[in-house]
Parts: sequence; structure tokens; C-alpha cells
Amino acid sequence: MCGIVGGVSKNNNIVPILINGLEKLEYRGYDSAGIAIINHNRIQRIRSVGRVSNIHKKISQKNLKGKTGIGHTRWATHGGVLEKNAHPHISNNEIVVVHNGIIENHAKLCDFLKNKNYIFKSETDTEVIAHLIHYFRKNKPSLLEAVHKTCKKLEGAYAIAVSNKNSNEIIVARNGCPLIIGVSEDQNFIASDISALISVTNNVIFLEDGDIAVIASDSYKIFDDNLNQINRKIYKSSVKENQMELGPYDHYMQKEIYEQPIAIADTIESIIDEGSINPKLIGGLKFDASKYESILILAAGTSYYAGLTAKYWFEHLAKVPVNVEIASEYRYRDAVTPKKQLIITISQSGETLDTLEALKQAKKNGNKNSLTICNVQESAIVRQSDYVFYTRAGVEIGVASTKAFTTQLVCLFVLSLIFAKQRKKITKKNELAYIEELRKLSGHIQTALNLEPQIKAWAKKFSRKSNALFLGRGIHYPIALEGALKLKEISYIHAEAYPAGELKHGPLALVDKDLPVVVIAPNDKLLEKVKSNMQEVKARGGELFVIADADSQFDAEAGIHVIRTNRHVGILSPIVHAIPVQLLAYHVAISKKTDVDKPRNLAKSVTVE
Repeated sequence: MCGIVGGVSKNNNIVPILINGLEKLEYRGYDSAGIAIINHNRIQRIRSVGRVSNIHKKISQKNLKGKTGIGHTRWATHGGVLEKNAHPHISNNEIVVVHNGIIENHAKLCDFLKNKNYIFKSETDTEVIAHLIHYFRKNKPSLLEAVHKTCKKLEGAYAIAVSNKNSNEIIVARNGCPLIIGVSEDQNFIASDISALISVTNNVIFLEDGDIAVIASDSYKIFDDNLNQINRKIYKSSVKENQMELGPYDHYMQKEIYEQPIAIADTIESIIDEGSINPKLIGGLKFDASKYESILILAAGTSYYAGLTAKYWFEHLAKVPVNVEIASEYRYRDAVTPKKQLIITISQSGETLDTLEALKQAKKNGNKNSLTICNVQESAIVRQSDYVFYTRAGVEIGVASTKAFTTQLVCLFVLSLIFAKQRKKITKKNELAYIEELRKLSGHIQTALNLEPQIKAWAKKFSRKSNALFLGRGIHYPIALEGALKLKEISYIHAEAYPAGELKHGPLALVDKDLPVVVIAPNDKLLEKVKSNMQEVKARGGELFVIADADSQFDAEAGIHVIRTNRHVGILSPIVHAIPVQLLAYHVAISKKTDVDKPRNLAKSVTVE
């Protein structure tokens, strides 16, 4: 969960490009940052703890310039947040390396290298890579061959970029962690994410696991795991630089919350063809849902909660049984694999390592078909899946996912309609009615956004609390889970979510005047049950914060605060009710003065276990 950027230019100073790229990648890691430039047969390195902005002054003081360089922004896995642990790492003033991932056998390699008289100056697993490359270079192989031999010794996931003191090339390799090449005239680049390169090129190559590449200013060569030269397709990225700009908003999370009406509308229209839901629009292939007898959804974090919501839709509309599993747990158990089961993976980045590895495991278990719901074209999960349903969320930078979550929900609902349609569980009239409701969804989302002033008032009360409880029933329980996660992620308030009916089975013991209880209470068939659960809280002195619908039949009173979305929108209600819990977390974090977009200990793209 780190960011890598590098480049080799024929004529231009690479330093400003590296810094700009690191700033764009900072959502991937922000414990420390550094760059290394190759100049006149020596390596010039600048590192600093904290944000990328901290190395600006050092660069100016040293007047750092050069045409070949690599940079890195770190999210700590091995070793504390100290400058000595910041990347790039150097071996014997000759080899310089940046690395994303985890080297699982680093302790064994460290012992081997210490016996060869290598001195370690950091606590990281990355330093073994630099020293191992230097060790293999002693026998006079090329830098490419030394990197290749080193990769053969590494166990775990990694993306690395390497150079040496008298080189005008960068060698890169990947296994399990994303890495791309950016192609431009008289200069070429590498990065872990297209966002780092959109200011200089939108022509990119997605490296595959096992690939090794040599990057020069006027050329690049890609090799497979056996050093046979291969070709990879150049893609023209649709990401625009202005999509990365904050604009009039205070934070990216705020911007992304307010982009949801457009993102949802774009996602809906991408799958509707002449007023009908067209399964051929999923990955451009004909999709036949009728051949599947069950579904297994694999995901992590917020995407897992989207999957839990979808379980209700698939089973209600399509009458198909669904299991939803946390990807990191599924990987390490003996799973029973039903015949004719479809695997659905959900990932914003398409690079979530746990989900990607769970998909691989599902295939080993005998699952023949897979579909992914993803926001990033040509990402690793997309390339591993038979079918692809793209969310149209656009670039999401805030670590706490918002528009990616709601567009995932839209995709999953549409997919459940496709299943219902092809399994002949809904009529054409039903389909048209659901499409009409989908097209109204952006308006309902905008109405929910208009609740912000009331939610700000709630946030002031929450900011003084240490714990919170979220309750929901049925299809809204996953929204309670998502609300609790958002509050934890960015405000650092401990929050838990429970099905409201579970109160009396344990959580009620926690309720007192100091525990705010958020209740998702739409005007559905379970509303009266939820009201009873609310009375259980009130009787114990708890303070209730109720997110209701305009047509719910209860009012605020002492100890019960109520805000109302639009009228109840039926089966799509979870998507609308996700908005208030996002806004609540955001404004509590603002009130507590935490770092909204870059919460402590977290990073956006989770590419390590």
C-alpha cells in the first residue's frame, strides 16, 4: 500500500514530474516519502517522514535536478515511521530501490546477506532487495539479470523499481502489486497508478505478474519470467487531470460524496439500452445468468458490505441463493464449491490483494465463471475475470470510499435484475418499473445530500463521544455496518453495528446516556420492529439518532433526534440511506479535526495482506 513513480527523460528534469506524481499517489501511503536521482555516476537521495510536501524544501536547498529518478510514498508495514525506513533504499552507494508489497522471506534473506557482510541501515523488508541485487551484480551480470535473479529469491507480493549509480535506465518487476509503464515522446515513466502520470502521458502499459521491464528515455523492453522479450498492449487512459483536482471542496471525501448523483446516473445509463437492461453491455460479452444456480460474492471492507446488501436483492428478485464472504477469510479455509456457481468479486481499485487472491483460490476450487464489479479498467481483477461490470464512479481519492460504494450497489442491483430477467422471475413490466426507479435515484440522492445542515448539528454531539452504536434491520443492516465503518475510519470513534433485533442479545448492556445510537429506520415492513428496538434503547437512557423517511410515522422527542430523507424508495432505499451515514462520518471528522482524506494507519489501495 505504497506509491511508486519513476521516469527517464532525454531532455527534461525529472524531479518536478516525480514530485507531482508522488502528490497524486499520496492517497496510497503518507507515512513518509522520498526520491532518488541519478546524476554524474552518483545517487542523490532525499527522504522525509510525513507528507510529500515535506521534501519540497530539501529539494530546493540541494537544487536537485536530473533526467533519471525514482520516487516513493510509504505506508509502513515493516519498521516504524522513521526517515531511515523511508524509500528509496540504497546498497553500497550503487543500487537504489523502491518497493511496494511485502517480502515474506525477508528475515531469511537478511541473515544470508549479513553473513555476506552487508550492513542494514533500516528496519524494512525492502532493503534486502537492494542488497540482493548488489550481491548478484558482483559476478558482473547486467542490472536486468541481477534483478531477475533477485526476484527468483523473493517470496510474497511486490512491485519494485531499480536503478544504479551509472545508469540511465530503470528496471521494474511486479508480482501481485500493480505497476504500469507510461509511454511518451523522448521520455518514459513507471508508476503504481495512472494518477501519477496523467500530467505527462495517458498512454500506459499494464504489466502482468512475472513481468520485468527495462525503461529508457526513448525505449522500453518487457520480458517474461524467463527473460524472453514479450509485447504488452498500450492503452489510452480516459482519466483526466482535472478529475484529480479538489475544486471548490474542502476535502476529496466531500467532493466524492457530492459527485454521487452524477456517478450513479452514469453507471445506470451505461447498462440500459433502448429502455431495457442489456446484459451484453457487461464486458461486451453475452452473459447468461440462467445457467447459474448459486452466487458467491468475495470482497473486503466497504465492498463486502455492498455484497451483503446485494444478497437481499438477488434472493428477493432472482430467487438465487447467495453467499457473501470476506475475501481474506475465504482464502484460508476449505470451501465447498457448488456446481454452476458464479463468483462475483467487488473491488474499487481492482488491485485489492485479498480479493484478487480469493478469486484465484475460487478458481482452484473449481469455480469456472467469474464476474467482477470494478471501477478501474484493465486492473488485475478485471484481467482475471470472465465478465466485467464497470462502475462509473470516476477517480476516487479519499481513503474512505463513498461514490465507489453507492455505484457498486447500483451495479449489484442491476445485476440482480439481469438474473431475475433471465431466470424469468420478473415480467417486462416489472423490469421497466425498476428501470424507472433507478433513473429517479440520482434525484433521491440529491435530496439526501440536502440533509447536510441537520447532520452537521448531529456531528457536534458525536465529536464528544468515544463510542457509537449503529442499528439496522433487513436490507438496511449492511448500511448500519457501513456507517459504523466510516465513523471509525475517519473520526477514530469506536463504532459497531448490529441488526436491531440483536440488541437484547448482548449490545443492550452497553447502552447508557453516553452512547449515541444511530438507527436506520426507513418506512418499510420492518419499521414497527425497529421502533420497538428504539424503545429498548430509550428505556435505558440511550440517545437515539434516527435516519428515517419523509413518510415515516414518528417524530422527534426528548432523547430521539430524527432526520428524514425523501419518501421511502422501496428496494433501492439502502443506496439513499448510505448518504446520511457518509455525511455524518465526514462532519464528525471535521469537528474532531482529523485528517479526513488520509486517516491514520490506512491507505486507499490495499495491495498487501
